[in-house]
Amino acid sequence: MQNTPDIWALVEAKRDTMVALADRVWETPEVLYTEARSSAAHVEELQHQGFAVRQGVAGMPTAIVAEAGDEGPVIAILGEYDALPGLSQAAGIAEHRPVEGQGGAGHGCGHNLLGAGALLAATAVKDWLAAQGIKGRVRYYGCPAEEGGAGKTFLVRAGLFDDVDLAITWHPDSFAGVAPAIALANTRVDFTFTGRSSHAAAAPHLGRSALDAVELMNVGVNYMREHMNSEARVHYAVLDAGGIAPNVVQGRAKVRYAVRNTDLAGMRALVERVRKIAEGAALMTETKVEMRIVAAFSNLVGNGVLEQAMQAEFDRLGAPDFDEADRAYANQIRATLDPEDIRAAFRGAGLPFDSEMALCSTVVPLDAPRRPMVGSTDVGDVSWVVPTVQAHGATCAVGTPFHSWQLTAQGKSPHAHKGMVHAAKVMAATAVAALQDQGIITRAKAELAQRLQGQVYASPIPAEIPPPLDMAKG
Repeated sequence: MQNTPDIWALVEAKRDTMVALADRVWETPEVLYTEARSSAAHVEELQHQGFAVRQGVAGMPTAIVAEAGDEGPVIAILGEYDALPGLSQAAGIAEHRPVEGQGGAGHGCGHNLLGAGALLAATAVKDWLAAQGIKGRVRYYGCPAEEGGAGKTFLVRAGLFDDVDLAITWHPDSFAGVAPAIALANTRVDFTFTGRSSHAAAAPHLGRSALDAVELMNVGVNYMREHMNSEARVHYAVLDAGGIAPNVVQGRAKVRYAVRNTDLAGMRALVERVRKIAEGAALMTETKVEMRIVAAFSNLVGNGVLEQAMQAEFDRLGAPDFDEADRAYANQIRATLDPEDIRAAFRGAGLPFDSEMALCSTVVPLDAPRRPMVGSTDVGDVSWVVPTVQAHGATCAVGTPFHSWQLTAQGKSPHAHKGMVHAAKVMAATAVAALQDQGIITRAKAELAQRLQGQVYASPIPAEIPPPLDMAKG
């Protein structure tokens, strides 16, 4: 029995409500672990829709777990709502214009859409279960701090996915289709060096520079880059350079490293090498160094069973229905982009370049020869313990770089709303397919076990480390 048109109708029934939620979150951008208003807006809507809501789970005040339904399989639908610093931008225009009063933050990765779209899908599944009288539970996870804070990693570590049968999520993108299951394991580590301050001119011999240690560490890591696998990535940001006075030997300095590799074992090995370089820098400068893991993600484990099930729903639905007004604004945005951004989007999706395609007009095939740009996501940790699938929703002009003002500008546009609703229909229909044919769940679980080959999930964040709620402060 195929009830796809029924679930689409249930999504459409709550469309305006969830579009308004997405816009409300866009208006109050909040960075990792500070999403108080955004979380509260989701809680308010979840309660209005009849979900039983738990707040502040896993030690994170802005994390949410909300459930509806009785007994039966548990389908998790994952939402996010954190913004990014430095990406404040007026909506609906095609020029860089930050908005005063937003603290400099902006939804430059589309998470205002991500959270509301996931909630739209979850609400439709809840309503479908009630209408059909089918046993099953839909659970919405409001996940804070995806942008570097690893909110889902803490949720998984706390056991909040232990009884989940499968997980579904999505992310805004240029194109519509099943997201490739490629993401690097990633650890963010702070190295704090402590030396001894002194007068840089009168008594330099008495000083031991923590800033020198940071610089020497960076040089050492740079040399290491030649001797690591080509898929790995190491980046850094200096959080504390020791002050602004050049005539003072800096007694304290702090640097944050992001260390990525293709899997958890490779990541842990690379983190250990970076740690040794930090210790070497401390030895050379006669300083002390303290290492603190602040966040970590696992690599993403794909699931072909769920990917095929989701692709079937994409193919049944077809591409989003954008109109000429949508394409006109998208073309204004594209005029601000580097042509290479646009070409890279087509390469990443495995589609032939089409200079006239301002907005997605096709569904990306599952076997498209993709060349995606690889990053990291805390969805990876969920995928180690639950069969997981992720959609891409076409919410922006083709070629829009993420973490950019152009993406923020499109966050309240009609084409962004249409892409969000389109993704919600696919997610909800995928959940319904699994609830109707529970063989999908059985096969997905078997595939996950086969892919892990006996590996047991171990959180990349040690048990004694709490969520870094002050991470946004550096």
